[in-house]
Amino acid sequence: MPVLAIAHRAGNSLAGLRTANKLGVDVIECDVHQFRGRLEVRHLKSAGPLPFLWDRWELASASAPRLGLAELLAADEHGTTFMLDLKGGRGTSVGRSVASLLHEVGHHRDVLVCGRRWSSVDALAHLPYVRRVLSARNRVELSRLVQRLPTQPTYGVSVHRSLLDPATVEALHRHVEVVMTWPVNDVATLDRLLDIGVTGIISDEDEILAELIGRR
Repeated sequence: MPVLAIAHRAGNSLAGLRTANKLGVDVIECDVHQFRGRLEVRHLKSAGPLPFLWDRWELASASAPRLGLAELLAADEHGTTFMLDLKGGRGTSVGRSVASLLHEVGHHRDVLVCGRRWSSVDALAHLPYVRRVLSARNRVELSRLVQRLPTQPTYGVSVHRSLLDPATVEALHRHVEVVMTWPVNDVATLDRLLDIGVTGIISDEDEILAELIGRR
């Protein structure tokens, strides 16, 4: 199986969706937030009652138009495989809302669902077309992930590149089909990760995704 080329955050806008599809990636990732009962796709986080969205040094008006997950799915004309990165706090509400929406819009093609809040990802496990991907950003999460996989098999994992070495990748592959990592935004990093057995590359850079696709 070829290494998956995954366009990081490309599904957070319709322009990004079109560009990634034209490039020919395997998977388009988007960040799914639930805000006032609506599922939105965006990287920026809400700030409760405050009138802005934020992430580190970036601010945007909360009144600006926001792309809904239903709108994103409806706009797809290429049979895209999406990876829905579930955001938000603890609990399963986002996962349950995504499950309901997929049923309502009749989206029954394969879809990857990932997140660091595993309970929310697990809330979609009953859907036959959902492939669960459990994420780990730090060593505590990775340790928990390694302990969980032998007893609760899943399709894949998404682990930050700083946590991966040959032994860790080999151990993860014993229990999952795909070991993904992010961010992979230069050729040297791409080569290192491919050499240790990573099978899913998540990149913000079109050039890196094109390089990966061109090596097939």
